[in-house]
Amino acid sequence: MTPPEPPRPHVPPQPARPLPGPLVDAAWLAPRLGADGLVVLDASVGGHRDAETRIPGARRFDLDGALSDHHASLPHTMPEPDRLAAELRALGLRDEDTVVVYDAAGVYSSPRAWWMLRAVGFDRAAVLDGGLPAWTAYGGPVEDAARPLQPLAPGDFTARPRSGLLVGADRVADALRDSDAAVLDARTRARFAGRAPEPRPGLRGGHMPGAVSLPFGELLGDGGRMRPPHELREAFREAAGDRGALVFSCGSGVTACVLALGAHLAGLEDLSVYDGSWSEWGLPTSGRPVATGAADAESPESAGSADRAGAS
Repeated sequence: MTPPEPPRPHVPPQPARPLPGPLVDAAWLAPRLGADGLVVLDASVGGHRDAETRIPGARRFDLDGALSDHHASLPHTMPEPDRLAAELRALGLRDEDTVVVYDAAGVYSSPRAWWMLRAVGFDRAAVLDGGLPAWTAYGGPVEDAARPLQPLAPGDFTARPRSGLLVGADRVADALRDSDAAVLDARTRARFAGRAPEPRPGLRGGHMPGAVSLPFGELLGDGGRMRPPHELREAFREAAGDRGALVFSCGSGVTACVLALGAHLAGLEDLSVYDGSWSEWGLPTSGRPVATGAADAESPESAGSADRAGAS
């Protein structure tokens, strides 16, 4: 008779600090899950909010709910810093915590949460590369998403706002006139050209005159993970040349943050996200110019690439 295996010794989680950078993979997160001071946030949006499973203990960073400003007329608007800080404290976030944020689509809406945290001065945050699909493919544990979380003690998060990370339409208009700046649009090429309808009713089709099409999906590689830094640098070089300031736009300020993450990983600086994005610029009442068709500024090297970007 084979003797029973002895119980496996408990292996405490590895420390959450330091983060290796703004992007971590499942192999980094798995041995640290449950570590003191590590907070995992689920920033899924739309239908992906209904995923049946989640990473154990993940707290909801609800971009479709309390983590956007619903007093604003535009979707996914950044809340005022004090309001955002209050919501983050309600999630139990402390100034000394380390955050890993993911979404159930892969790399789609999680960079928006990462960028928002940066905008209020919190840098100990990273995006889970490949999101929940990569986590489950790795064999990471999951739990029923309907399972109630343990009650959270309020955190002490303090907002330290940084200017310039999220900008408005006037800054975008200035960038379009600036030979040392580029406005990169993360929507599909069909939406950029005005060949496909906008998913939000009432918006004009097309793009900002002088903007450059760089669908966010073109920054993703195998398994929906971010491409390596040298490939990201080449993608941005093809799209923007050597222009120093980059402004990112999309449908509602969500997937523009995938471009911001990619540019950050590529070592680029002077990066901004247009918070209102096409949900604002594309309004018939915005007074902003719109062009259709392929833009002269569009990268010829990538003009034939597949459309992979979503509505945000």
